[in-house]
Amino acid sequence: MHKIVFLDRDSLQARLRDLPFPHDWVNYAGTREDEVVERLLGATVAVSNKVPLRAGALERLPDLKMVAIAATGTDNVDLEACRARGIVVSNIRDYSVVSVPEHTFALVLALRRNLRAYMEDVEAGRWEHSSRFCLLDHPIGDLAGSRLGIVGYGALGRKVAQLGRAFGMEVVASTRSPVQDADVTRLPLEEVLATSDVVSLHLPLTTETRHMLGARELGLMKPGAILVNTARGGLVDEAALAAVLETGAIAAGFDVLSKEPPLLENPLLRLRLPNFILTPHVAWASGGAMQTLADMLVDNIEAWVAGRPRNVVS
Repeated sequence: MHKIVFLDRDSLQARLRDLPFPHDWVNYAGTREDEVVERLLGATVAVSNKVPLRAGALERLPDLKMVAIAATGTDNVDLEACRARGIVVSNIRDYSVVSVPEHTFALVLALRRNLRAYMEDVEAGRWEHSSRFCLLDHPIGDLAGSRLGIVGYGALGRKVAQLGRAFGMEVVASTRSPVQDADVTRLPLEEVLATSDVVSLHLPLTTETRHMLGARELGLMKPGAILVNTARGGLVDEAALAAVLETGAIAAGFDVLSKEPPLLENPLLRLRLPNFILTPHVAWASGGAMQTLADMLVDNIEAWVAGRPRNVVS
């Protein structure tokens, strides 16, 4: 009989169907890192969205045989330690191929059309005092005819490219893998940054990608370009980004930060600028996407119990 422990059940607002084998399923709304070992004692399966599972904790959990990540990103799990202990790690893939790209373009459109500045004008009562029928105090740009640069061309990157083409954008991509789409041009990262009107990040956080965009890279971007990050906060040097945003050189729409929940000293939290929009890591979280994730999570556990593990990352 398997004991399954979901360490942060409140991170997933969806129904989990019952498993077809004897088991004991325990849910915790959330779990601090110092509570992990106590809560996983005797568990054969740990379910975690963002609760860290580090080597020190894993060493104290001899019964643990599987980690079912309730997300795509694996940076919260020590994969090497899991391999050393024979713990299977599975993640969720391609569940948010509608939700994340749509949120990406919500940020792009809001920034391109200066929606935040115009909303603040209306709330301040400036429209009713206008001498004409409209306010034209902030520049508005179209997406059609502009260049969309995608960094990381997996399932999410491809879907963002599809939406970009629907808006009439030219699409280029920076990726290590070949690009199969005939209407997408593969370019070096520096050229993508220097020539794109919108740059959208869609790649995992690794030791190689951490802070891949710093002051130098941000300085390569076109004046007035938009940087969107719905991937991982650590991809961008946040202090460098805050400094660039304060000059007004570029705009940015972010759904992720390097530490979540964020620390009060995060430089992006204090920005109150029309060229910056920050949302609290919700790009993935449409109702449909969360239910798809929940179904895939149960599929992964069922497959492992049946001896046919799927979506294995370690």
